[in-house]
Amino acid sequence: MTGVTASGGPDASAASAAAPGSSAAGASAAGSSTPGASAPGSSTPGSSTSGPLARGGDTPRRRGRPPRTEAAGTRDRILDAAREEFSARGYDKTSVRGIAKTAGVDSALVHHYFGTKEQVFEAAVEVAFAPAFAVRDTLLDGPVEEAGERMTRMIIGLWENPVTRAPLLAIVRSAVNNETAAAVFRRLIAGQLLRRIAGRLDVPDAELRAELAAAQLVGIAMVRYVIRVEPLASADAEQIIARVAPVVQGHLTGT
Repeated sequence: MTGVTASGGPDASAASAAAPGSSAAGASAAGSSTPGASAPGSSTPGSSTSGPLARGGDTPRRRGRPPRTEAAGTRDRILDAAREEFSARGYDKTSVRGIAKTAGVDSALVHHYFGTKEQVFEAAVEVAFAPAFAVRDTLLDGPVEEAGERMTRMIIGLWENPVTRAPLLAIVRSAVNNETAAAVFRRLIAGQLLRRIAGRLDVPDAELRAELAAAQLVGIAMVRYVIRVEPLASADAEQIIARVAPVVQGHLTGT
């Protein structure tokens, strides 16, 4: 309720505050504002104190930055919502506002943690490929003659795991249909994975070889997990690894 300042000096203000039936007296006696209104910062019985309600629903949507203790959970929730939105709608039809709504936060928080929609997508790609990035430097630590099998097993393993498959599907579908998403995908995969692998190959065309090996595996993933062409879609993973690993090895070290 908006307060009203009485004119006439301190005595008039005091009289106004004490006058029976005045709003100030009612607030003093009842400890609250007039029925149907609420004072700034207060809430009516049964209402949420977390912030205004999202339109068309009863779930409160948080506004402003969360406390530090909640920051990590909020960031993860936004990322989960982003992957869900990108998977369901694709890059073009996904919006920061839609991601915020799915995460149950204000759009400002999405911008605070990630920036633009492109940056949210990039963060989602990094999370989806985190297992691959984590072992990228160990792919060629063993005998170089077995690098093809290790690389094939790692990529197929990411797609076989339901936890990592869902965000990968969202990323690939978005990258196929949108050039901005494809550029993000290329930049991360080339910079974070393929160039590291190429750096371990003692051949003049190492980057091309690493990209050809990756193309082999991405093509298989598209046919098996995205398009789901049979019999490849239902084939045993170990059978696929056994057949594909020598081809990947050929790209990496063959003559």
